[in-house]
This record gives sequence, structure tokens and C-alpha cells, in this order.
Amino acid sequence: MNDKKQYSKVPSGRLSRLAKLGSLATRVASSMVAEGAKQLATGHRPHVSELILTPNNVKRVADQLADLRGAAMKVGQLLSMDSGDLLPPQLTELLSRLQANAKPMPISQLNHSLEQQWGNDWQQQFSQFSFYPIAAASIGQVHKATTQDGRLLALKIQYPGINKSIDSDVNNVATLLNISGLVPKQIDVSELLNEAKKQLHAEADYLLEAQYVKQYRQLLASDTRYVLPNIADDLTTSHILAMTFVGGIDVDKLEHQPQAVRNHVIELAFNLMFREVFEFRLVQTDPNFANYRYDIDTQQLVLLDFGATRVYPQYISEGYRQLMTGAVTDDQPQMLAALKQIGFFSQPIEPQAQQALLALCLEACGPLKYQGVYDFGQSNMVHRIRDAGSQLSMKQGYWHTPPVDAIFLHRKLGGLYLLATKLKAQVDIHKIFLSYMIE
Repeated sequence: MNDKKQYSKVPSGRLSRLAKLGSLATRVASSMVAEGAKQLATGHRPHVSELILTPNNVKRVADQLADLRGAAMKVGQLLSMDSGDLLPPQLTELLSRLQANAKPMPISQLNHSLEQQWGNDWQQQFSQFSFYPIAAASIGQVHKATTQDGRLLALKIQYPGINKSIDSDVNNVATLLNISGLVPKQIDVSELLNEAKKQLHAEADYLLEAQYVKQYRQLLASDTRYVLPNIADDLTTSHILAMTFVGGIDVDKLEHQPQAVRNHVIELAFNLMFREVFEFRLVQTDPNFANYRYDIDTQQLVLLDFGATRVYPQYISEGYRQLMTGAVTDDQPQMLAALKQIGFFSQPIEPQAQQALLALCLEACGPLKYQGVYDFGQSNMVHRIRDAGSQLSMKQGYWHTPPVDAIFLHRKLGGLYLLATKLKAQVDIHKIFLSYMIE
């Protein structure tokens, strides 16, 4: 566990982070020249994409973004979640590598961060503190600890300098993607990257996340099907989120559990999502499986991470109620009116693109429309949605126009569909949605 190779210092200065990305671009370019010369020598004239997306370059880019962590890693995650089949398969593979755990920071860097937040005598507050994290992600890592008064806590500790590097990181990654040609020219990711900056600044504010945890605890206080941690206010700062430790099994590790268990997890997840959108108008939009656990003994869904929580205005919430109701009842005029209300037609759109968007919405609402138990394990719906989205964006040039609130809500829904498919769940989604339909 103490192998130094498992640790990686987080570069915290703007120049050191820029230098890492710059050296990455240089190494990718050098590799392209070498690979091009090799292929020309054999009589093959390669395309630029073939030279960029070699296995070595894919690994090089993924490893460098993972080492930087912070916004650099998060942007890769966002692109891999949001772009689906729009990107070349090799780039999708590269970005999906960033969904895995990051390397933790060295203990010396961790200790320095804790001294800055809690003072030099911070260890006196704990009877036990595990220096090796139980999880390491893009913005911070999580440690288990027991306080002197007996509280078992999970401590989310932010990497140093991450909050100050967000804007420059996102800009640097955008530059890298553009100059490398890794993202096809017809795909405009500028709006997504701008929104990523705002979202990442919110996620890096642990005091804000603590407020969202408390808000969700209130909203779900009477619903015993869900478990949330308690915030330890005395140890929480803008860079450390201290919560009671909650057990359970990671939801993506439930594949071999009985069918009833897998079904129940997805039922709880969809029940919660509909409540978030239509009742709370407050949505935790990060679909990462690591944000959920399941307690098999109590049959409760454990909710862990609220950094990507967004407040949704009523007109968006009601727009989605109209849209989903219209999909279920085959009322296309109602669906078009709903899409306009949500903000989809703020730019001119050709009639064929409008129909393609309707078709995509109908595809995405398939489980809601289906009357009876929907078998996610036997469905290729996720691939059909991706194909339809790819066709819409490439042929109609429409990918960049969805409103930001829609992009994040679609990430949430898409993440639930992916989890339901992974668990081969069989759930009556139509029945769950019925109480929210417009009469």
C-alpha cells in the first residue's frame, strides 16, 4: 500500500500545469512524426487521425490528464460522458480511462494540505486517521478517520491548487484538443467547456456541497429508502468536506446480486430522479456510479456526492414534464412546445432537424412509454440513443445548441440508463412516472 509508484504529486502551479500539457502536446506531435515516417516507409499514406490515435498516444494523453487531476481530468470525463459515439472510438476509449480512480497525492503533500486547513496540530483531533485514501478522483481524495469523540468519518480532501487552476486547465485542455485534432472539427465543444468551468468552480466549493447535502437530507427526511451522510461542521472547510462514513456496496458491483436486488436499486434511482426534477427542482447531475451505494441488509440506496447539484427553474422542470408526458401519449405538438419552452429552439432549426430531435426524445423516453416491466438487459436503447444523437449532430450541425440545463439533465438520465443496462434491471418505469404525468 505504501509503494511510492502508487502516489503522484498534484502539480498546483499554473505554469507547472501548463508545462505538463505543453510537453504532452510535444510528445504527441513527435510520436506522430515518427509513426508517419514509419508508415510512409512501408508505402502507406496515413490519415492524421491514425497518427494521433495510436495506442501509445492514447495512453500518453490519458495518463497525463489523470496525473494533472482537477479540471483537466474532469473535462475528459465530461467529454466522454456527453459525446457518446460522436468521437472516434480510440478517443472515447482514452477519455473513458479517466473514469477510473486517480493516483493519490503523496502523504507529505496531503499533510501540508491538512495543516493549511486545520493547523499544525490537526492529528490531535483524531484517534485514528488512514493516510491511504479509500478513493481518489479528479478534484479530491477520500480518507477514513475516527475523531477523539468516536465519530467515524469520510473526509473528502481537495487537491492543492485545484480551485485556482480550473479556468486555465479547461482552456489548456481545449487548446490541446484543438491543435491535436482529437475532436472532429464539426463538433463544437465550446459551450460545454464554458459550462464545465462554472460547474467545476461549484464542485470545488465544499462548503456549498455541504449545504446541498443538508438540503437533500431535509427533502428526503421522511423517505427511509435513502441514506445520506451527516455533515461534520466542525471539521468542514472550503477544501475539506467531513461527513459521517456510510457503508454499502458500490452500485456497479451489484451485477451478480439477485434480480430483485438489481431491480430495486434502479427503482429507487428513478424514483429519486423524478422527485429531483419535478418536486425538488434540485438535481444531482453527476451520473458517476461511484456516487451511489446500496445497503443490502436495509435495502436502502446510499447517496454520497452532491458536488454537481444544480437548481432547476420551474419552466425547465415543467417543460420536461410536458415533454415526457407528450412522449408517453404520442402527442408530438406537445413535445415540440415543451422543447421550445426548455430552450431547444433558440436558434433557427430546419424541419428535418426538428423531426430528428423529436425522434431522439421519443427514443430516450422509450422506458417511460413502455407499459409494463422494461427489460434493460435485453434492450439496445443506449446504443440507439447514441446513434440518433450522432446522426443529429453530424448531419444537421445541431450538437452545440441544447441549453446547458438540458445537457446536465440528459447526463443524469443517460447515467441511470447505463447503470440499469449494466445491472440488467427489469423495472416498470412507466408506473413510476405515472404520478408525475400531466393529466
